[in-house]
Amino acid sequence: MSTEQGLKNSQFELRGVNHLALVCSDRARTIDFYSNVLGMPLVGDIVLPDGRGHHLFFDIGKGDLLAFFEFPDAPKAAPGVASPRKNIGESTDPKDLITAHASMNHVAFDVPAEKIDEYRERLTAKGIPNTLINHDRSPSQRSETVNESTIVRSIYFMDPDGIVLEFAGWLQPREELFRESPPPNVSKERSHLAAANAPSAS
Repeated sequence: MSTEQGLKNSQFELRGVNHLALVCSDRARTIDFYSNVLGMPLVGDIVLPDGRGHHLFFDIGKGDLLAFFEFPDAPKAAPGVASPRKNIGESTDPKDLITAHASMNHVAFDVPAEKIDEYRERLTAKGIPNTLINHDRSPSQRSETVNESTIVRSIYFMDPDGIVLEFAGWLQPREELFRESPPPNVSKERSHLAAANAPSAS
């Protein structure tokens, strides 16, 4: 399920994430949170032409960037549409996780698994509410404690605009997460899409 297993992109030479671009409501508050609280270096603050706002860039490691636009006339945040209504793991209502088509549900950062507990303590000490989920292969796909079937440990928390963030640490190769899933059949999915979009006979 990964390039490490020899699977290659046959169409384009992709080298990872250049940047993800989100939208913030307050540039100064966003810089404070991501740089001062989470420690991400601010590497760029581009002033957009014609008073259209700012474009911020934070270094998230390995050359990847997390970017934010600050648009002066952007619509207000829309929890339950553009983002989850509550932090992941905070609610027992599955609808609180659902977001609209084409939305970005959450952003996950890869961290060392052995530092998950330490990082959770740091977030708590900084006054950031958070939840911890041990994702495993049980029917509920989660457990209160780490066990032999735990695949990845995740800390979930929100930024000042309600964007859900995740610190994720793999305990097992990520392929274990998909081990019991049917192998993806891209050709079959493409056939279904073509059939759905085919003009109906009159």
